[in-house]
Amino acid sequence: MSAPASGMLMVPAERVRAQILAILQKWGMAPDLAETTAEMMVETDLLGVDSHGISMLMTYEARHREGRLNLQARPKIVRDGPATALVDAGAGLGHPVSVFAMNLAVDKAMVSGVAVVGVRNSHHFGAAGVYARIASRRGAIGLVTSATRGVAMVPTRGAVPVLGTNPLAFAAPAGRNPPFVLDMATTTVAAGKVKVHHLNDRPVPAGWVMDGAGASVTDPHEAYRYVLERPEGGLTPLGGTPEMASHKGYGLAMMVHILGGTLLGATFSPIRNRTQSETDPDGIGHFFMALNPAAFREAGEFEHDLDEAIDVLHATPPADPARPVLVAGDPEEAARERRLREGIPVPPALDRHIRAICERGGADYLLS
Repeated sequence: MSAPASGMLMVPAERVRAQILAILQKWGMAPDLAETTAEMMVETDLLGVDSHGISMLMTYEARHREGRLNLQARPKIVRDGPATALVDAGAGLGHPVSVFAMNLAVDKAMVSGVAVVGVRNSHHFGAAGVYARIASRRGAIGLVTSATRGVAMVPTRGAVPVLGTNPLAFAAPAGRNPPFVLDMATTTVAAGKVKVHHLNDRPVPAGWVMDGAGASVTDPHEAYRYVLERPEGGLTPLGGTPEMASHKGYGLAMMVHILGGTLLGATFSPIRNRTQSETDPDGIGHFFMALNPAAFREAGEFEHDLDEAIDVLHATPPADPARPVLVAGDPEEAARERRLREGIPVPPALDRHIRAICERGGADYLLS
């Protein structure tokens, strides 16, 4: 572990995992569920998605202290068919049930060719892409969507937020190349990206966050308050402006909610936030689809053709020779290699939050 001049801690992945485990177990989470949750959170940080890894402990602590989380909950299949299933998360954190559901979808797809598993009564599950990657590692194509608890997206022509960042992830296995992995919010950026700029005291790029009058907010701390605390303004839809581009992003967010929320009986946050009590679970839904390439192609043909397509994209002449053309998943793979070697960056502000969480929960502080 090292500490650069900026004060940023560079913490080995195993130590980050141990810190998350220590906190979750002190909160009373079952050991095996805590192991799965820590594994997904650390993998998220390794992939460079700092908004959805260890920094989420601040939000999870709040849910725990409010009494919303059932940390002993185990996934329960409540509807089961040859190519479908509905799983109740029991108001637990979303990581264990999501690993279970994605693997169940792949199991079914290997028999049926395609399968969909939905999850209801869940909480935040971290980054959608880590679950899509589970499918690709097993030789399947994975599609993941989720409803959200937060209300952060301002719709086209709107002045107040009504939708969440409603993520969408897609992963497909290649042969000699890493998998193709698209992991995106349906807002211009995920709300957690604004949190990362807040924790690192870095200005927010124009166009990410708008105030109630439609003007960009670039101060990271003001932007954080708009996204998390203020009733007006918020995150722009994917596409930002012009109007039709943002309208499509807003429509995409609603499509994701229909799959990850309405279809599964999960709550719609603008309605739920008017009726919930302080201890009600978040009631989030997640959607997992797996496709078996062998249902459509001979063994190895799909992976071979995807490799060919990826090779063509990588071989495209770059506009800047110092910046080669990227394919979805490349930045995360590069971040993972680098962070396994150098450690996961933990900014001073986040380190202070983790220390405080440890003190309040009685867990050992392990990051430095």
